Amino acid sequence: MDSNELMEIKEAQIASAKPIRLRCCLAAGCLYSEGEAIKEALENALEEEGLTDQVEVLGVGCMGLCSEGPLVQVDPDGILYEKVKPSDARSIVAALKGGKATAKIGDLSHPFFTKQVPVVLENSGKVDPERIETYIARDGYQALNTVINELHPSQVVEEVTKSGLRGRGGAGYRTGLKWELVAKTPGDRKYVVCNADEGDPGAFMDRSVLESDPHRVLEGMAIAAYAVGANQGYIYVRGEYPLCIKRLQIAIRQARNLGLLGSAVFDTSFNFRVDLRIGAGAFVCGEETALMASIEGRRGTPRPRPPFPAESGLWNSPTLINNVETYANIPLIIRKGAAWFSSMGTERSKGTKVFSLAGKVKHTGLIEVPMGTPLRVIVNEMAGGAPDGGKVKAVYTGGLSGGCIPAEKLDTPVDYESLVQIGAIMGSGGMIVMDETDNMVDLAHFFMEFCVDESCGKCVPCRAGTVQIYRLLDRILNGMGEDGDIAKLQELSEMVKSCSLCGLGQSAPNPVVSTLRYYRNEYIECIHKNPKRNGNKNAVKAAK
Repeated sequence: MDSNELMEIKEAQIASAKPIRLRCCLAAGCLYSEGEAIKEALENALEEEGLTDQVEVLGVGCMGLCSEGPLVQVDPDGILYEKVKPSDARSIVAALKGGKATAKIGDLSHPFFTKQVPVVLENSGKVDPERIETYIARDGYQALNTVINELHPSQVVEEVTKSGLRGRGGAGYRTGLKWELVAKTPGDRKYVVCNADEGDPGAFMDRSVLESDPHRVLEGMAIAAYAVGANQGYIYVRGEYPLCIKRLQIAIRQARNLGLLGSAVFDTSFNFRVDLRIGAGAFVCGEETALMASIEGRRGTPRPRPPFPAESGLWNSPTLINNVETYANIPLIIRKGAAWFSSMGTERSKGTKVFSLAGKVKHTGLIEVPMGTPLRVIVNEMAGGAPDGGKVKAVYTGGLSGGCIPAEKLDTPVDYESLVQIGAIMGSGGMIVMDETDNMVDLAHFFMEFCVDESCGKCVPCRAGTVQIYRLLDRILNGMGEDGDIAKLQELSEMVKSCSLCGLGQSAPNPVVSTLRYYRNEYIECIHKNPKRNGNKNAVKAAK
C-alpha cells in the first residue's frame, strides 16, 4: 500500500456511493434491539420497490441518542427515525418516493445534536465499522501516511504537545509529555498500549468508539508508535465487550491486508503490529501497572511506581499507555493541526470531551462537547433534564474515581481544574444524573460495594478499609447507624485514600467523601432512624 493506492480506494468508494443512503445503527444497544433485523428489512423493502440502484443501506456504529434507538438516518435528506422496528422498514422506504413513514421522526435541531462538536466521534454513526473502505473514504489513514512519509518522529511529538491534548482516561496527564518521555527513553524494544478496560459503572464511551470507529483508534496507535519508536502494540479490552472484540479483530485484519499495519507500512521501513489482549473483567486491570501484568500473562495486580511505564513497562521496556479516546484524537490533530485543536476548550483543557449520559434524564447516550461546556448545558439542555416533571438533584462524574456534584453547582464548566475544585474529576467521561428520588447514602453504598468486590487485595488499606467503610454505610442505610459513624467514615476514607497502593484504593472513598460534603444531612437522617438511639438530643450536634 502506498499513497496513490490509498487515494484510489478513497475515490472508488466515493464514486460507488449511491445518491441516497440509509444509515442503520448497529452499535450494541441498537444491535441487540433488532438492529440487524431492521437493516435486513430495509434491504428487502428496497428490493421490492426496485430502489437498490439508487439507495444503499449502511450498518454504522453509535449515532449518539441511545435512549431513542434503534435509529435510522436518511442521507442527504437529514431525516432521523427513532425507535424503529422491522415493521417500519416498508414505510421508511416508501417515504423516499413521497409516501409517509410510520416511524417516529426525531428532531435534529435539538440541543442534543446542535451543541455537539464531533472530533473523536467524527465518523461514529457514519462509517461501517466492519468495512475499512468507508473509513478510508473519510480520509482514514491519511494522517498516518503523512507522518510516516513527511514528518520526523520528533515533529509528531511536538505537534501533539502543541495541541495541548491531555489524557482522556484519568487525571489528564499531558499526552505530548508522556510521548516525549517514551521517545527519549533508550530501549531496544518499545511498546504502545491502548487501555480499553473500561469498567466504571455508567461509562460506555470507549466501548462505543471501538464498536463504531475501530480504525480511528488503530491509526492513532500507529502514529504514536512511529513517534516514540515502537513496533508492537496491544489493545487491552474487556471480555464483556464481545462486539468490540469482533470489530477490532476485523479491523486489524483488514488494515494488515492493505499494508496499513504489520510490516513495511505504506511501503516504508516502519513496522507496527497490533494484538488484542482480552481482560477477564477485573476492574483493577484498568490501572496501568496491573494492566501490564495481565498482558504479560501474570495476575493483574498493581505495583509501586516509580519506575513508570515510560521507563520500564511491558517486559521492562519503555511503554506508552493511553486510553481509547486519547488515541482517537490523534489522527484529526495531525490532519487539521495543533492550532485547530487547541482553539477549542479552555486555556488549560484543550479540545473536546466525550461523555456517556446515563441516569434520570430524558435523553441518554453519547455526546461530545468542547471542554469548558457548563454542566447545566449538558444536563438540562442536551439531556433534557429529569423526566416526568422531576428535578435534577446531582450529577456523578468520573466513574468510581469521581465525585457527586449537586444541582446548585451545575454552572461549573466541564474541564479538569474546575471539576477538581468541587470534589469531582473528569475521569474517563461517565456522567450519571440523579433526581430527587435518589438517596445519596444509597449511592455511596452502591459504589463502595463495587470497590469491595473489585479490590485485588494486595494492600491492606484497600482490602480491609473498603470493607469497613462498606459495613458502616450498610449499617447507616439500614437504620442501625450510630452518632459517631460519620466521623468514622471520614477517618477511614482519609486512611484508604492516603495509604492505598494504586488508583483504585486511592479513589475508592471518593463517593463517600463527595456525598458527605454536599449531602451530610441525608446521612444524619438515616442515623436518626435507628430505634436504639432512644431520642438522644445531642445526635444532630454529634453527627455534624
